[in-house]
Amino acid sequence: MKITLIHGQNHKGSTYHIGKLLAEQFGDSDIQEFFLPKDLEHFCMGCYQCIENEEKCPFYNEKNRIMQAIEAADLLIFTTPTYCMRASASMKAFMDLTFTYWMSHKPRKCMFSKKAVVISTAAGTGTKSAIKDITNTLFYWGVPYIKEYGIAVQAMGWEQISDKKKKKIKEDITKLARKLQKEKVHVGTKTRFMFHMMRMMQLNNWGASKVEKDYWKQNGWLDKERPWK
Repeated sequence: MKITLIHGQNHKGSTYHIGKLLAEQFGDSDIQEFFLPKDLEHFCMGCYQCIENEEKCPFYNEKNRIMQAIEAADLLIFTTPTYCMRASASMKAFMDLTFTYWMSHKPRKCMFSKKAVVISTAAGTGTKSAIKDITNTLFYWGVPYIKEYGIAVQAMGWEQISDKKKKKIKEDITKLARKLQKEKVHVGTKTRFMFHMMRMMQLNNWGASKVEKDYWKQNGWLDKERPWK
């Protein structure tokens, strides 16, 4: 199995350790990791160059290295600490820079067969909203199978978490890994409906550019082909 981890922080704290713990449940998997902002330290400037040509993005090389690993992976693991009740700024910057992957623009066929897990920790509350920032993007990428794991650790770092809490985390992650291994990917009604809405948008020339409509046409999606077939 190929696994790609995207960490929404440079330091190796509680969220990082839980993400690694999950990845390690899959034995001798091929694991690639990226740390934000170290591996992509830019913000989207809204220049729209990527709409016409992805390679015209000023930060294409750094972004493409990550996205190539994401496209090749069977399982995606996103981790983010909870910063002010939301995902980290570096994670949000990454998602902004990948907006062309959304179904409203140029979705990638490979995304419709992937599994993903989003993990967040907080000293107290906020993991739900932090996780939602990422699951929202994954849904619009077309990822049909998304699991969430958020937990209040009552600590500033992995070393300060109580043994009792760590035991619970390890038990939870073991159960989650079993689910991931057992359950199959199925493209559900919500994803199919959203794809249909975006298809109608392209058919009616309401997309961002002719380049996008041509992309949909080349993939056969304006006819009867679908990315999950």
